[in-house]
Amino acid sequence: MAKKRFIVELGYGADLHGGDVTKAAQRAVRDAVSRNCLCGLIDIIGIDDPHKMHVAVKIGCPKPDQVDAAKVLEVLPFGSREIEIVAGGLSVRGLELPQLGAGDQICVAVAALTVSVDVE
Repeated sequence: MAKKRFIVELGYGADLHGGDVTKAAQRAVRDAVSRNCLCGLIDIIGIDDPHKMHVAVKIGCPKPDQVDAAKVLEVLPFGSREIEIVAGGLSVRGLELPQLGAGDQICVAVAALTVSVDVE
């Protein structure tokens, strides 16, 4: 069987206080997941278990080497998973409020989720 792409969804996430790239990446994935309902996987393709889908996650963010990939993948509710993290996103000076996080950096991450399924 070959994997066929079903959908590509984009998401945006930010950590407004402290520049936590993992938190920003998790939020970007949640944003992408919240933008779709994959009913076509069951209604059109006929898969009987959402764990049969495969989700390829690509994250673009500042400091990609600091992202905890396992924590980002935990956001996905179903399917087999893979992740690629590349330089991108945005970092900009914000407002330092110690009760909300360490530092004054706003970190923005973007995510692309590609959902594929095995078809005959």
